[in-house]
Amino acid sequence: MKKKILLILFVLPLLSFTVHKFYVSVTNINYSEDSKAFQMTTRIFIDDLEALLEERYGIDAGLATSEELEIANDYIEKYLKAKLVVQLNNEESTYKFLGKKYDNDVAICYLEIENVALDTLRSIEIENEILTDLYEEQKNLVHIKYKDKKKSFILVRSDTKGMLNL
Repeated sequence: MKKKILLILFVLPLLSFTVHKFYVSVTNINYSEDSKAFQMTTRIFIDDLEALLEERYGIDAGLATSEELEIANDYIEKYLKAKLVVQLNNEESTYKFLGKKYDNDVAICYLEIENVALDTLRSIEIENEILTDLYEEQKNLVHIKYKDKKKSFILVRSDTKGMLNL
């Protein structure tokens, strides 16, 4: 009888506090008047990014550790360029991967689209499929800020595109 009570007292707290995992990334796109460029940051949970690199490329990148692979940035850049597409005026734009840093459990990737012609800019479209190939529940939040225009999107596997008309 005492064993049953101890078992219940031990197991019950474990069952009542289950961890719920959120699958989300956040991408901010801001126009910089000074550099005449769209500056972008993409925030992705390190453990999700690590799982993606393992699943897709078969590497244990060791992100945010002293054993992080030197080629980790190359694979992250390759993945982002395949899954994060920005179109200006319905034409795909090439962006630079500037690098990343870590903040607690998040990797912040820095990207930039240089030499944006303001006088002809009419629309910004983003397609964000980050981690949707790995997690069905993945949500990608996108915030675009250009001059006085702001727009936010929640993109999911079945709806991966958002557009801001200027």
